[in-house]
Amino acid sequence: MPRFAANLTMLFTEVPFLERFGRAAAAGFEAVEFLFPYAFEPEQVKEQLVKNKLTLVLHNLPAGDWDGGDRGVACDPARVEEFRAGVATAIRYAKVLGTPQLNCLVGKRPAGVSDADLRRTTVENLRYAAAQLHEAGLRLLIEPINPFDIPGFYLNRTDEALSLIDEVGAPNLFVQYDIYHAQRVEGEIANTATKHLARIGHIQLADNPGRNEPGTGELNYPFLFKHLDRIGYTGWIGCEYKPATTTEAGLGWRKALAG
Repeated sequence: MPRFAANLTMLFTEVPFLERFGRAAAAGFEAVEFLFPYAFEPEQVKEQLVKNKLTLVLHNLPAGDWDGGDRGVACDPARVEEFRAGVATAIRYAKVLGTPQLNCLVGKRPAGVSDADLRRTTVENLRYAAAQLHEAGLRLLIEPINPFDIPGFYLNRTDEALSLIDEVGAPNLFVQYDIYHAQRVEGEIANTATKHLARIGHIQLADNPGRNEPGTGELNYPFLFKHLDRIGYTGWIGCEYKPATTTEAGLGWRKALAG
């Protein structure tokens, strides 16, 4: 039976962030994830987790000026110090919040930087982050993002992520496998999950097209949920979709599609 975590960056967005924890618990979720906790002190977020008996399964490293268009800085050779400072911040939050793994968005290609420098910078930054997280007992994830939603994003495909992981060579570095992004770029969801299960640290979902709830698009989620059970995926599945109306109104998919 799949275990679903509510992504509080995407769900319950009609209320302020700290109120979303209670809404998630009331809707039957036992776990949550989100992009960033850094607008709040970690103790404020921890209070909501404890109050609502929720597990935090994932958040991201700082990703630059999000509102200004940044989607990570790990590939940018001009922002290495910023990236490394963000690693320290993320670990500090993770220790308070009990987060077991942190996702790194590698960012968009900076103008005028060669492919060789992009690759070298990304590998060196990931190697640094993985080592720091390893000391803290944490896993590091990297997430391929489709180039339609984020044009210019440096990491688009599962095979690209695996190649980076091989070059970094860190035992605690895994793929964050987002079914929606993978469907838009490469398909082959079931076969990819089967082949690379041991290298997938976390899975997220949304349907396509539209990035709405499972059951609203082309993906066969009843099959995929059974398949993930069959191959032995035991982690959480993050619900990182845009509700077609309100979050609560669309939650019927959990019973209808996941059994």
